[in-house]
Amino acid sequence: MLIDKKSDFDNRDLNFDEIDEGLNTREAIAEAKRCLNCANPLCRKGCPIANEIPSFIQELAKGNIGEASAVIARRSNLPAVCGRVCPHEKQCEAACVLNKRGCGIKIGKLERFIADFDAEMNISSVNKKNATRGRVAVIGSGPAGLTVAGDLAKQGFDITVFEAQAEPGGILMYGIPEFRLSKEVVRREIRSIERLGVVFRTGVLIGKDLTLDDMFDDGYDAIFIGTGTALPKELEIPGKELAGVIQAIYFLRMVTLVNSGAVARMEVPINVGDKVIVVGAGNVAMDAARTALRVGAAKVTVVYHRSERDMSALRSEFEEAKLEGVSFKWLTSPVRYLGTGNLTGLECTRMILTDAGERISTQELEKIPADKVIIAVGQRPAARIVSTTKGIEVSPKGFVITKERPYGMTTRRGVFAGGDVVHEPATVVLAMKEAKKVAVGIAQYVEAKKLMDECGL
Repeated sequence: MLIDKKSDFDNRDLNFDEIDEGLNTREAIAEAKRCLNCANPLCRKGCPIANEIPSFIQELAKGNIGEASAVIARRSNLPAVCGRVCPHEKQCEAACVLNKRGCGIKIGKLERFIADFDAEMNISSVNKKNATRGRVAVIGSGPAGLTVAGDLAKQGFDITVFEAQAEPGGILMYGIPEFRLSKEVVRREIRSIERLGVVFRTGVLIGKDLTLDDMFDDGYDAIFIGTGTALPKELEIPGKELAGVIQAIYFLRMVTLVNSGAVARMEVPINVGDKVIVVGAGNVAMDAARTALRVGAAKVTVVYHRSERDMSALRSEFEEAKLEGVSFKWLTSPVRYLGTGNLTGLECTRMILTDAGERISTQELEKIPADKVIIAVGQRPAARIVSTTKGIEVSPKGFVITKERPYGMTTRRGVFAGGDVVHEPATVVLAMKEAKKVAVGIAQYVEAKKLMDECGL
């Protein structure tokens, strides 16, 4: 492990253990009993995948944890993940009517408790269906790919998931830090999907090792692209070639690999005692900032060109970052990296907000010393699959264009796409929401295709 005791890095209290330990059985049932079981459950409307929230909470309140787990499974293949990293405060929990009294139900914690209890006690039995409805290839094993795979397997499709990395999980495994989402939890969710009959093939790079045409030649009826946004956006300012400018997704991936023992500590591009700047204020930026502290950074400063109220990160993640010692500079816009050969800092201009809410530069420059600058300003899709396949159109920004009917199909027949590769990067549950709709579209397409083949059309 990268950190296995406090003394490893400057005697810090920070480590990679999950921060939120969740609820115990007594706490979970007591919390569930507070639910009003509303006739018009706004919490369910606030959930992107329409989880049957009051139903599973009522089962939990009665002590029927197995039944509560079965209710969740009707809508979600990743309950332990969603219970940890979904933005509940903006979705289901925000819609709870008890929020008006300041005592909303902790829906995320209840979902997590049910999923963890089920896994620990091995309650749920998997009703694996005969895979006779058709063969579907899923490219990518992040939230979108896992959702499509699980949903279609439950309907009797033969599913193979192709993953370029050595282990499945996508952003869940390599992009979200261990202290927010235990990797063993991700592995556990994937094992549950495997028990549905889904086959995972890792270490296969589609577009290089296999093409989509190869897959169709192999007999797949449909293909789903759920590869997310693998390429980071750069900060196009002078000095971007300096050693010490790091992409957040690369940094987070390296830390995960070190923690798993796959690579050596020296592969982490931040050293003990480094002064670190993180550019951006989304959840990835907060993850990078908090992870930098855990690997020994002496100081971490988040720089953002907008105000605090405009940040896209969850408020809870921001507050956690502040508690852990991350500092913030708002209305601060980078203009150039400093240094010759190696990075020594970041020069920024201070911004002000006009009465109309516009940001304008004061022309006042500030030089912030830094040994490393981590860039967390967004990602875009890679073009490897599209460039090796004829007939798939993309937007000017490189996102795959899809149709409404059948939902999620690209401009090439039989090829579907969903999640971040189609939309701008979003949350885990929003990727799942879209993937569930695409799974319906794939099932409709394969059924129609088989009917046409049987009719000789």
